Amino acid sequence: MLPHLGETRSSLKSDHLLQTPDTFIRTPLPGGEDVDFIVHAGPRLGANFTMMTAEFRLGGRLPVLTPGIERFVYVLEGDVELDRPFETTILKSGGFAYLPPNTPHAFEAKTAARAVVIEKTYQPKTGSRKPEVSFGQEQDLPSEPLGGDPGLLVKRMMPDGVPYDFAVNTMTYDPGASLAMVEVHVMEHGLLMLEGGGIYRLGDHWYPTAAGDFIWMAPYCPQWFGAIGKTPAKYLIYKNWNRHPLE
Repeated sequence: MLPHLGETRSSLKSDHLLQTPDTFIRTPLPGGEDVDFIVHAGPRLGANFTMMTAEFRLGGRLPVLTPGIERFVYVLEGDVELDRPFETTILKSGGFAYLPPNTPHAFEAKTAARAVVIEKTYQPKTGSRKPEVSFGQEQDLPSEPLGGDPGLLVKRMMPDGVPYDFAVNTMTYDPGASLAMVEVHVMEHGLLMLEGGGIYRLGDHWYPTAAGDFIWMAPYCPQWFGAIGKTPAKYLIYKNWNRHPLE
């Protein structure tokens, strides 16, 4: 059989990255135990956050965070235990948790598991209260139509308000649904396709996308998505917000 001859849908431009599963490379990280990481985005890419897929073996644990770093975890498969002083929570598929900076905690896999891990340096806001631990199941959250479009539903997994400097949502598109406009804005994104597929415009390029793909969008990268196929398209998306651009 001939090799694939260097073909891939993956593409890196100055303001965006499409990273497809055929190009994923797994690596250990210091402090992690029995877990491999696919580092999708980080400072070396130009991102002001890190977004990874963690692949746990039974008993695998995430590294302890450096002071000042906040963490969000979304479980894709399996069971992961969140252990905090005096409280333990099992996160199953669709479970999520936000840990503010300097919060003692540990994540340990109780089965083989996969999870999205987002980490960034927290930007405190003078005069604001401190952020609080938050967790739950995405399936239990209410859906909100984006811009009043019932074919495009959003679920918000981060608390709202000034203490929180980023958001994580899932967005589900009916077949044929699309964003109402090409967006150009100050926020950057990290995005993991969870289900279905479609076409993503990033900058001046148009890409077919499918479940498993990762996308990074720099600030002001023109962006648009439309779902195609016979089943809904769904992705998990990060954005930074609630801070003045000069902060």
